[in-house]
Amino acid sequence: MAEMINIAVVGFGNIGSYFYKTLEKNKNNISVKTGKIPNIKYICAKNINKKRSIKIPKSKWFKNPLKLPLIDDLDIIVELIGGSEGVAKKLVFSALKNKKHVITANKALMAKYGDQLAELAESNEVNLEYEASVAGGIPIIRSIKENLIANKINKIYGILNGTTNFILSSMESSKKKFSDVLNEAKNLGFAETNPSSDLDGNDSASKLRILSSIAFNKTISKNKILIEGIQNINLTDILHAKKLGFKIKLLSISEIKENKLIERVHPCLIQNNSYLANIDGVLNAIVIDGKPIGKSIFQGEGAGPGPTSSALISDLCSVMRGNIKFPFGISSIFRKKIAKFNILNHSCSSYLRIEVKDLPGVLSSITKIFSKNKISIKNLIQNPDKKNKKASIIIITHTNSEKNYNNLLFNLTKNKFVLKKPTFIRIEKM
Repeated sequence: MAEMINIAVVGFGNIGSYFYKTLEKNKNNISVKTGKIPNIKYICAKNINKKRSIKIPKSKWFKNPLKLPLIDDLDIIVELIGGSEGVAKKLVFSALKNKKHVITANKALMAKYGDQLAELAESNEVNLEYEASVAGGIPIIRSIKENLIANKINKIYGILNGTTNFILSSMESSKKKFSDVLNEAKNLGFAETNPSSDLDGNDSASKLRILSSIAFNKTISKNKILIEGIQNINLTDILHAKKLGFKIKLLSISEIKENKLIERVHPCLIQNNSYLANIDGVLNAIVIDGKPIGKSIFQGEGAGPGPTSSALISDLCSVMRGNIKFPFGISSIFRKKIAKFNILNHSCSSYLRIEVKDLPGVLSSITKIFSKNKISIKNLIQNPDKKNKKASIIIITHTNSEKNYNNLLFNLTKNKFVLKKPTFIRIEKM
């Protein structure tokens, strides 16, 4: 008779209930593939009486999740609460200390405490699995840790947030403004009621920290990442970008430069014939650049109950097969800190949209500021709005440093002809 593996699921919203249904439906198939029978013995939820599409036997409900790690015949705890603090943090730390395997979809927790949790898992000889924390339907974490083990990775980049990708691609295709598309995304279930961590880039930054750590065999960086969201991206910018042969995407980019780590999350103009420019809707895509493999591209659904449950069950099967693995691919002993590359030395070309008063001498005043800050102009388009006595100046620059761009923006904002803070978007060569 196959061995029974007892599981507790903590957090029973959309993801938890979908995971439960999928696991129950595929129980026999999983048993054949792992030689063990998965048994969800306990379920914890904030609200047990909430109306759900599935009926859960009363015997499975468990009130206090923090008592679960102390139960002897429990093997695996699946944490689906979310957040880097509170019950989620206490539960995962306690579970590993009490020699329970942990599976989590919690990117915020892993980005903040992943190093400590990995050490705990290793010292207690249990697994800590978190495939569902980054790009749900793409097996990116396991691919880097196992399938690309022979490669020296020097850059990893891509679209790590489906909500923002949906908003940007919908704005372009529908010509609707940001707020209208955001409401549409909420109605379709692609955006949370409070989508701030998606829109401001923090969600992508947590995922990037995790991927950087695995890709470069380093501890999770505590460096301040360059993070800019999409809240200030205007339909005007999307349409201008299109005319210039670009698309705007929120990219997460991590690379090693001069043996130092540079991590950044921000909107980018990318050539509209590049691979990532054509990843639309809620899809995620990740490019890994390494030796000897070259560039590898991973694409798939990034969020939602289906893709997340797929990742959770993949982790579950890995644990049930019985191999204890290093959570970050190598032992914590060998994972060292990495120095931070000074972001002010990062260089790229850029797009600027400057709203100005439509008066004689304005253009020469603006171009003088560029010249003073040692930034040369590649393209310039002026769009007058005679009715409102203003104009938009669109500028594409040659390559320059982040430091010079910061000075430029500061000086432009102070200029008496400039009506509001200019829109500044970096151009990324793919």
